[in-house]
Amino acid sequence: MKKAWLLSLTLALLTASTALTRQPVGATVALQSAKSDAQVSAERIAAHVRFLASEKLQGRRTATRGADEAANYIAEQFRRAGLKPAAQGFFQPFTFVAGVRLGDKNSFHAKTAAGTRALKAGEDYMPLAFSSSEPAAGPLLFAGYGITAPELQYDSYGGAATAGKVVMIVRGSPDGDNPHGRFGEYTAPGLEIQKKTLRAREKGAAGVIFVSGEQSFKEDRLSRLRHDLNFLDAGIPSVVVSRQVADSLLATAGTTLADAEKRSASSAQPLAVENTSVEFRADVVKINGNGVNVAGVLEGSDPRLASQYVVIGAHYDHLGLGGPESLAQRPEGDIHHGADDNASGTSALIELARVLAADRSKIRRSVLFLAFSGEELGLLGSAAYTKNPIFPLKSTVAMLNMDMVGRLRNGSLFVGGVGTSPAWKPLLERLNGSAGAPASAAGDGAAARFNLSFGQDGFGPSDHQSFYVRDIPVLFFFTGTHDDYHKPSDTSDKVNTEGISQVAQFVREVVTFVANEDSAVAFNRVQVETRPTGRGFRVYLGTVPNYSDQNDGLKLDGVRPGSPAERAGLRAGDVVTKLANMPIKNVYDYTYALGELRGGEEIEVVILREGREMRLKLTPDKRQ
Repeated sequence: MKKAWLLSLTLALLTASTALTRQPVGATVALQSAKSDAQVSAERIAAHVRFLASEKLQGRRTATRGADEAANYIAEQFRRAGLKPAAQGFFQPFTFVAGVRLGDKNSFHAKTAAGTRALKAGEDYMPLAFSSSEPAAGPLLFAGYGITAPELQYDSYGGAATAGKVVMIVRGSPDGDNPHGRFGEYTAPGLEIQKKTLRAREKGAAGVIFVSGEQSFKEDRLSRLRHDLNFLDAGIPSVVVSRQVADSLLATAGTTLADAEKRSASSAQPLAVENTSVEFRADVVKINGNGVNVAGVLEGSDPRLASQYVVIGAHYDHLGLGGPESLAQRPEGDIHHGADDNASGTSALIELARVLAADRSKIRRSVLFLAFSGEELGLLGSAAYTKNPIFPLKSTVAMLNMDMVGRLRNGSLFVGGVGTSPAWKPLLERLNGSAGAPASAAGDGAAARFNLSFGQDGFGPSDHQSFYVRDIPVLFFFTGTHDDYHKPSDTSDKVNTEGISQVAQFVREVVTFVANEDSAVAFNRVQVETRPTGRGFRVYLGTVPNYSDQNDGLKLDGVRPGSPAERAGLRAGDVVTKLANMPIKNVYDYTYALGELRGGEEIEVVILREGREMRLKLTPDKRQ
């Protein structure tokens, strides 16, 4: 499952209407029997989990050999179950930016009174993966920690003229690496460099030079060249230098990096480095990768309904050997097995293909089984599918998503998206058993009754979101998080395979009902009556960003009804290019800009709508 920071921006919903005729289903609907000779098998599920979470597959990171082996395995299981290939031999490929490498046009020259010194990429400095490609040149300004925090009366720039200068910024804060210190929000892991870079860009800097801070990093090391799909171009040249290089650049000002850092901790005054200028160019080449969704279809038995599809989905990718998304103490180098996340949901998907195919004569609508890749990188596979669907989205009646269903404890099962159709909650409660009745009273139910909890919204950090923004009713099945989440310790021996089989049987009953009703379940846009609360942003706009790797603005998947964004006239498909005079190139720019806004103060939003630039007035709400 994608890390939950994505959810903090997920604040709205697409407003387009569906082409299907959908009817609400009341609490007293007649339920379809799921009885069959083909029973969900915990033993089969366990075997699938063991293989998918094995060391052989090396954590199934998208576009790696392990992920390819997993895709082939899933396709073979679909074939054995009797599904037909829905795409190119069960596979739907998609491309994405998988990494970056150094180009051949990198350069760095430092000019002082003593002469010009050329630095070597990879030894003295490294481009940052999100650096823009144009050259940077200008006088050097030491801007301390690069933090502007008005609420703390702290500004590393101290009113200095920054335009046209190359700023040197130290990692960390006056509090060191304390995540709970005063400056915690400015040094959040994975976001610190991006925030500080965007602040320097806002100040008009010509370029940014980062250096590891003495408190935060005990070893003298260079930043690794890594990329973030949501932050491919910061719009400003950016590099990181070694501490030795930083010391040599500051020497002409009669100071050392350690002394300059100490002064920044006690006083936020910047330091103009006399008679020193730098000129550099960061050449970073993007490397495309190939991901693949696995798609198999069970054709419906009713000629009148077989052209409509119920989608069952689960993502099969995980973190490979770790990386920025890992929560382990050592985030890289160890296999992240991803047994619960999401070998569990994938194994349930495979088993459902087998048992539903055995019941094909009883399934009126067609059922599309989709195993997604790229979920951990930002819902890439499901976004690729909804952008280029194998079957028309207007013919898709519902999407059911299983993500992390392997840790069932005390029968507790969370089902999200119940507000996306009036049919969902009464159906789920009745299938689960009501008024003290066991689940089996509603059909061939799970071995034990679930303690169900519900979430209304169709948004969330998993693949159902890609369908919800297309006005498709969704459900999201989840047995809860745990201490092994996004760590190498998420192994198959900790998975409750009997619990997975119970969840799979429950999903089977839901699918059977949806596939066999005369009318498709109705879609409902979830209304949120109050503004979201919580830490993070001070304001609420009600926008739903698209997490694609575009870098020419932020596309909106939707806006929440009644939100400030809707009142301002924003709509799904708009591309935000400027927010309150701050340029927006990607989701990180947008996140940064949100942090600068204040509730109740009108701002201008510049958008592109069908290629035409428009300027709208928007007044953010204060968060409650």
